Amino acid sequence: MTLTDLLQTSPVLLTVLVFILGLLVGSFINVVVYRLPRMMETAWQAEARAMLDLPEEPAGPRFNLVVPRSRCPHCNHQIRWYENVPVLSWLFLRGKCSQCDNGIAMRYPVVELCAGLLGALAAWHFGYGPWLAAMLFALWTLLALALIDFDTTLLPDSLNYPLLWAGLLAAWAGISPVPLHDAVAGAVLGYMTLWCLYWAFKLLTGKEGMGYGDFKLLAALGAWLGWQLLPLVILLSSLVGAVVGGILLATGTIRHGQGIPFGPYLAGAGLIALLWGNQIIDAYLGLMKF
Repeated sequence: MTLTDLLQTSPVLLTVLVFILGLLVGSFINVVVYRLPRMMETAWQAEARAMLDLPEEPAGPRFNLVVPRSRCPHCNHQIRWYENVPVLSWLFLRGKCSQCDNGIAMRYPVVELCAGLLGALAAWHFGYGPWLAAMLFALWTLLALALIDFDTTLLPDSLNYPLLWAGLLAAWAGISPVPLHDAVAGAVLGYMTLWCLYWAFKLLTGKEGMGYGDFKLLAALGAWLGWQLLPLVILLSSLVGAVVGGILLATGTIRHGQGIPFGPYLAGAGLIALLWGNQIIDAYLGLMKF
């Protein structure tokens, strides 16, 4: 029996293997969340200097998603491979750098665990096949987008666009359960819905209620889910945003009138809809009939 046969016939083995893969991907997501916004800022500064006809700044050390290797932010100690094993290294080091003994944020193993659990949920829910591979890409990309937007209020095009095109490609290839015409309609309707809300809010208040990255993210979700599930995504994201925003206001974490990123709520609603959207709709329709 081949490995493929085992994965097709053993959901438990598939789930465990995808969970381990998710831990590794979660480690990379931590890198993306930290480095991608800084790479974008560097590119923007270079573009601004070019537009203003200012001399280019001297080229510094290479900085991208691969180099330089990860280092401790306190003592610059280069992280060895055995200090970078997802979750286990953090536990073994007791959450501290091996050289300077400064704390390592708990966020790193939490993100790794989240990526692993999302992968395991998808594997158990969808089973072995090309749709599982597509869903893993979507779920892990949404996790990265939510974290970046939470930290910086940015939703990078370099993640939004691949997510959008991957959803359309999956529909075109017949991998997705969403027909291509519904995926295209979902992408268009997702973008235009928030675009219209943006301009309506701006005309009424003179303020910008959200960024263009939110439009692109909902368009990408529309490509994966089809236009039929977009109302569910908008409803879920709005409810979660209202609840979390109210809690943050009540606890004094944010001030009245202070903006909070909408991307994490959109991404969270998209995660729920990708995994259980049809079941939620069916349950709702069942309750309505009852």
